[in-house]
Amino acid sequence: MAEAHQAVGFRPSLTSDGAEVELSAPVLQEIYLSGLRSWKRHLARFWNDFLTGVFPASPLSWLFLFSAIQLAWFLQLDPSLGLMEKIKELLPDWGGQHHRLRGVLAAALFASCLWGALIFTLHVALRLLLSYHGWLLEPHGAMSSPTKTWLALVRIFSGRNPMLFSYQRSLPRQPVPSVQDTVRKYLESVRPILSDEDFDLTSVLAQEFLRLQASLLQWYLRLKSWWASNYVSDWWEEFVYLRSRHSLMVNSNYYMMDFLYVTPTPVQAARAGNAVHALLLYRHRLNRQEILPTLLMGMRPLCSAQYEKIFNTTRIPGIQKDHIHHLRDSRHVAVFHRGRFYRVGTHSQSGLLSPRALEQQFQRILDDPSPACPQEEHLAALTAAPRDVWAQVRSSLKTQAEDTLEAVEGAAFFVSLDSEPAGLTREDPAATLDAYAHALLAGRGHDRWFDKSFTLIVFSNGKLGLSVEHSWADCPISGHMWEFTLATECFQLGYSADGHCKGHPDPSLPQPQRLHWDLPEKIHLSISLALRGAKTLSGNVDCHVFPFSHFGKSFIKRCHLSSDSFIQMALQLAHFREPQRRAMFRLAVEKHQALLKAAMSGQGVDRHLFALYIVSQFLHLQSPFLDQVHSEQWQLATSQIPVQQMHLFDVHNYPDYVSSGGGFGPADDHGYGVSYIFMGDDTITFHISSKKSSTKTDSHRLGQHIEDALLDVACLFQEGPRPKLRCRGLQEEDSGHRHGSLSCHTGGSRAPTKSTNL
Repeated sequence: MAEAHQAVGFRPSLTSDGAEVELSAPVLQEIYLSGLRSWKRHLARFWNDFLTGVFPASPLSWLFLFSAIQLAWFLQLDPSLGLMEKIKELLPDWGGQHHRLRGVLAAALFASCLWGALIFTLHVALRLLLSYHGWLLEPHGAMSSPTKTWLALVRIFSGRNPMLFSYQRSLPRQPVPSVQDTVRKYLESVRPILSDEDFDLTSVLAQEFLRLQASLLQWYLRLKSWWASNYVSDWWEEFVYLRSRHSLMVNSNYYMMDFLYVTPTPVQAARAGNAVHALLLYRHRLNRQEILPTLLMGMRPLCSAQYEKIFNTTRIPGIQKDHIHHLRDSRHVAVFHRGRFYRVGTHSQSGLLSPRALEQQFQRILDDPSPACPQEEHLAALTAAPRDVWAQVRSSLKTQAEDTLEAVEGAAFFVSLDSEPAGLTREDPAATLDAYAHALLAGRGHDRWFDKSFTLIVFSNGKLGLSVEHSWADCPISGHMWEFTLATECFQLGYSADGHCKGHPDPSLPQPQRLHWDLPEKIHLSISLALRGAKTLSGNVDCHVFPFSHFGKSFIKRCHLSSDSFIQMALQLAHFREPQRRAMFRLAVEKHQALLKAAMSGQGVDRHLFALYIVSQFLHLQSPFLDQVHSEQWQLATSQIPVQQMHLFDVHNYPDYVSSGGGFGPADDHGYGVSYIFMGDDTITFHISSKKSSTKTDSHRLGQHIEDALLDVACLFQEGPRPKLRCRGLQEEDSGHRHGSLSCHTGGSRAPTKSTNL
């Protein structure tokens, strides 16, 4: 709901492409367009749909069925019960010498029809099975007989070796919750934070909404749910993200961090070479659908549609709304260093460039002494400007420097080679970690191309990070890619003893192409204003990151509590500092789990209320209740970054080699953005952001409250005194902090071969 604030100002007189609507029922037009977009996405993936559309069968299963029919026919058996003879009669008569061919064709047609009917039956059965959510409501660790039966049937109908998009056609449509249930849940959620007077007023508005507008708005949502595959996702993308006119920096983009305590190599170009190569290996696996679909709690497949736009994607600014431009392929990356832009090819005639060849290209850029051209250095600040401003300037830029702009926007992704170091240091661990987060979230305002799906940031000391544009996908998608990248570049590709990528340079490679911008005079002022605005926005964000190592997921499990709900309740305690007893805490955790499971099964509150609000705007139907819901201030926006591929890391023997997560900006000017990640079993890393301009917030103060709250809650579930403080990363004698030169090898153990203490 925090993000849905941006939908408040949307103009209902516009269609999804910005054209004026003259129909008397614009909501019907929008519903039609939603369904059209949904079907277009299916057609665009025709070949993938052919390969995965037959799942859980395979194209070879058709050959097996056809051979079985031919064998039966040879044995004078007719499995078609006369249908093949009728098919033969309908085929043209090519003469006696082709009589056998007619029989083969008839058998092939019958096999195809039977094969298609069987696959359709499997799809329908699997879709019906995946519509069951009863298993979500069962206690953790306990499984009823119906759920065991359901799980067995799902595994039978799911087949073997699914590809990334294998389940897409079998996923049930997003259900539209009961509007009465949604309103009831909403009132339950706001009751603890409203005064009696305010809650009574909200309840009256809610009842008035149910009586007057709810049934009509709900009818339109149900109509959309029958026509489109998801009744809310395209509106969420459009009205929350693409129609927002605010700067992407801080307000929308989020970041992902490197390993916290180690840096595999201090050689900047080498780290960039391995990381870019690993990212492109991930793209190759993505194109071949070799990435396994995500299974919720290891049982229920999730939608994989957001994976399609990780690479070769740019958010293009518009006057009234942006649009996402995605290319099928791109064989170069755009690179920024010291105010200069470069185009670096990623492939040769023999295929993907090796990490050592990529390192060579990045080193050539680092060694290039040529200065940035006037205004070129700060050009990227335009991507941090308000979207309508950037859209107007981009039109002028496109006419003057179209090829250069296409080279940047058409790149697989953007790479920023920073001139400064970053990351945790022994001298001032707290301040340097906060500065690292700030550099990833905002940079200097002009050294990231915020429109790209993501920017890979490589600091001068070899530290890595990502800045991710939010509209194309949610954090678990980019997080999955980032886990693969870190594990692959460190453990699989590795580095030589001197810190360089393995292999040999390729002197025959052409130099990276320097991109030159022909900047018209009239946009110079726009660049200066955009840079000033970006610096103001960047300077206003207060980032704080701290690893909490007193206990982690293993302790929470011993308390027989959900780890995510445990942290959420501790965050609430940190925010309000109201002491709670153990029984009360358990009740709160159980309530959070119930709400979480309801959201996972499509029965959440926020998306439903958001969609109802959008329909009311299309119909010009005033609802004081919905207006109040979508104008509320959300002071605590939280998110967990899940570790999805534990098999890529050895967290028990090498606990430092795991991603330290990432963060995002606050959703409210007087609120906090809090992200957290469980690093192995014994550490939780928190990323906190707020705005310095607010007199009500302080990221470091909230960080201290979070630590106090976690320790207070831990005392509820163990005997004895409060645990002693032991902040890892802040103690001089802790030998776990290291960075600098570090080598990895692929033979035998997957461990790094050496490390350097701070």
